[in-house]
Amino acid sequence: MKIVRRIGASPRERGSLSGETCPDIFELSDGNFAVIGTEATAALDGELPDDAARADYERIVIVSRETLVRAKADIPDA
Repeated sequence: MKIVRRIGASPRERGSLSGETCPDIFELSDGNFAVIGTEATAALDGELPDDAARADYERIVIVSRETLVRAKADIPDA
């Protein structure tokens, strides 16, 4: 599995000059997506709706609204 491309604007394009705030979204060679975000599993695990679940190996991450909105145009419809 490899990163094929960035989805949306780079952190620098979104104003991160220090590299400290770098949420990011990548398309992978298998068609899946990888996300860099702020780990929030402990804070949000108990907030999941009844019909949502998380495996022990999965984490809940927060991606800024700007990151996702700017990625929207690059996300394929199918």
